[in-house]
Amino acid sequence: MKTRPKTCPSRGFTLIELLVVIAIIAILIALLLPAVQQAREAARRSQCKNNLKQLGLALHNYHDVYNQFIYRKGGTGGAGATPCSSGAENNCVRLSGFVGLLPYIDQAPLYDQIQAGGGNTPVAPPGGPTGWGGWSVWNVKIPAFFCPSDGLTTPSVRQGNYMFCSGDTGNAVNDTHPVRGLFGVQVCYGIRDVLDGTSNTIAMSEACRGDNTSTTANGTQRVLNYIANYAVGTWAAQTTGTPAGCRAMATSDKFTSGSVKSKRGYQIWDGQHEQTGFNTIMPPNSVACGQNGSGAFDTNADNGFSFTPPSSVHAGGVHALMADGAVRFISENIDAGNPNTAPLSYSSGNSTPFGVWGALGTRMGGEIVGEF
Repeated sequence: MKTRPKTCPSRGFTLIELLVVIAIIAILIALLLPAVQQAREAARRSQCKNNLKQLGLALHNYHDVYNQFIYRKGGTGGAGATPCSSGAENNCVRLSGFVGLLPYIDQAPLYDQIQAGGGNTPVAPPGGPTGWGGWSVWNVKIPAFFCPSDGLTTPSVRQGNYMFCSGDTGNAVNDTHPVRGLFGVQVCYGIRDVLDGTSNTIAMSEACRGDNTSTTANGTQRVLNYIANYAVGTWAAQTTGTPAGCRAMATSDKFTSGSVKSKRGYQIWDGQHEQTGFNTIMPPNSVACGQNGSGAFDTNADNGFSFTPPSSVHAGGVHALMADGAVRFISENIDAGNPNTAPLSYSSGNSTPFGVWGALGTRMGGEIVGEF
């Protein structure tokens, strides 16, 4: 009797086995993606830190040549016989310090072109026209001025993430006078002026860039992670604002009152405080508030009264360049003193009311700064 040959059973995945394999793959992806994102952010954060280090080298190379650091805001001209509104005769003493640093970050050809003037729309004087004007030479994008972690996804010309420290005062931030920080308006300080010690004094930090929008509508929704991009005009007089009053304008991670604008870092060649400066009144990643005149809201970056802390999308704080060239990471939970205190005057030698954060912003406040 012939026997039928045995056939090999067909092999394959059952439905349950397939679902188990898919579940395992999904778990592995869920575990892997955050690690990849963290690794990418670590690389971006390292690049941001390195950019500040390069700016620190540029500041010190500038200091070696001129025996002082660059100003935050300066230049040529004024509001006299040659009106600043035209932007053609001078730059209205509003160029940012980034112009003077260009030769020290391998941008000497751009600096020479600015000093030569010329160009078009309009034809510029030597030294360049206003930093916000339509001069074609301004339309450049310099990678060293950008933090790759910044939340604004389209880096553009004329923009940047790095800011100069003006200290712990918020009054008349765009006027010519001495400041308690390291960078002022038409005023230059050197290492000789940093009596608190260069390792205890902040020179520069970072800020999330704004998108140049503004609105007068109350209840405008802006998430707190980017809230320092915006300035809010609410106070009845320039001297009545306090950090607590500024912070009270944001509820449930959104601005709930006041007019809102987004100008931070949008015009890197303009030396106005909202564009290229910060102060150490409110801690990093806090709300930013400003005012122009008696309770007025200025849709441009011209607020004379300003609480503009540094900001970033790095978890927990911001990078800060110290006057000695070191880069430190500053926690957003750093001691910032009494939030109900109004800003100080520009007197020197007085200790700050804004805690360790305010002390780091002053160059000669006489404070003792511990660990931070």
